Amino acid sequence: MPGPSRELLRQLYRTPPDQFVAARDQAVAEARRAGDAPAAREIARLRRPTVAAWLVNLLALERPELVADLGQLAESLRSAQRELRGAQLRELSTQRRAVVGALLAEVRSLATAVPGAPPPGKLPLGAVESTLNAALSDVEVAEQVRSGRLLRAASYAGFGEVPRPQLRLVTEESAPSRAPGSDRAAPRARQAERAARAEWERRRRALDTELAKARTDQERAEAELAGAAEAERGGVDGLAAIETELAELERQRAVAEEELSRAKSARRAAERAVTVARRRTGEVEAAVEAFAEEEADPRGAGRPPNV
Repeated sequence: MPGPSRELLRQLYRTPPDQFVAARDQAVAEARRAGDAPAAREIARLRRPTVAAWLVNLLALERPELVADLGQLAESLRSAQRELRGAQLRELSTQRRAVVGALLAEVRSLATAVPGAPPPGKLPLGAVESTLNAALSDVEVAEQVRSGRLLRAASYAGFGEVPRPQLRLVTEESAPSRAPGSDRAAPRARQAERAARAEWERRRRALDTELAKARTDQERAEAELAGAAEAERGGVDGLAAIETELAELERQRAVAEEELSRAKSARRAAERAVTVARRRTGEVEAAVEAFAEEEADPRGAGRPPNV
């Protein structure tokens, strides 16, 4: 069976986060009623985004062409950095700030039109800006932003171009003179950066492990729910069959009671007929006896029988 439709996914990730779980659970129930268990399981695995991630998703779903422009700008920035084109980098950085600012304004406008969205003064636009800047530097983040299914805000945590602070190309002409001891400070800075990166990776692995365990627990709970629901349906079907049998027995009982009533009426009528017949028989027998007595009496000879 097919999984959840693309439009259903788009609609879920347009939904404000505080309404997401209810909308997702309703979609799961509808998929189960339709008999699409794989789609129900897939929908149930969907996670609620943070408010900042929801705002980015809203931008990607409602204004995909603007997000595409962001991707083109990111590619231009990466190309200029690889080729060390300082003037172009400065121009693109200025363009980056303008594009991100325009996208933030668009995000605010889109959110205002969504019923149930947080008020404009409480929108986490700083986290949205951080995510958009990360998408300019990290291809993976950019892909998540384009998907419209981002779960949390992102920030750049890698090497290479760093969106904040603003990029600039350091050349021999523009490089400041090195302070004494700066050659020794550089390795320490790189070491600190590597340590921070290692800590970030460790935390990410721990979260991935926790997420995998949570999903396993969820799948187990969903399997138990499916089993319980199946048992409940079996109980309902069994009860319905018993109720059908009871209804048939009640019908048969009513028919038997009606037949019994007719039989009783017939018996009473027969009893009355027997009583009448017995009385008539007694009368006839008395008449016969009287006739026999007159016939036996000589004085009564020649007289007609008095019947």
